[in-house]
Amino acid sequence: MARSVNKVTLLGNVGKDPEIRSTPSGTMVASLTLATSDRQKDAQGNWQDRTEWHNLVAFTRTAEIVRDYVKKGSKLYIEGKIQTRSWDDKESGQKRYRTEILVNELVLLSGREEGSGGQGGYTRSSSSASSPTNYDQRPPAAASDDFAHTEISDDDIPF
Repeated sequence: MARSVNKVTLLGNVGKDPEIRSTPSGTMVASLTLATSDRQKDAQGNWQDRTEWHNLVAFTRTAEIVRDYVKKGSKLYIEGKIQTRSWDDKESGQKRYRTEILVNELVLLSGREEGSGGQGGYTRSSSSASSPTNYDQRPPAAASDDFAHTEISDDDIPF
């Protein structure tokens, strides 16, 4: 049987405050949206920004971290896998689809003042229940005011 890989890496901003709920068995679930931006030149040579929205889902302890530290505007680094669910719409009877990223790794990149509610640099991995929790307790790197509001673009990537 051939091997395959289902891995997603995202770096972006949260679009709205996360929705937190519990399953009937008591498992906490967090749903949130993440915006990533891409910049390309159009036919006239002008730069055009394009935003892609991603639906994220986190479970158990990672969902608690989202509940406690993430809100609209938070900058996140996410690793996970892509999943598409389908169901029949009760009202129209049509088949509906939703593509989501199941979060395995979450790193909060925003400082307290940028919307995360917690310290920047907090890391949470949910890759396995037996692995220890990864807490990055280093203080956030001091950023120069010249670069405080600089976004990373494709031009910044060396390859």
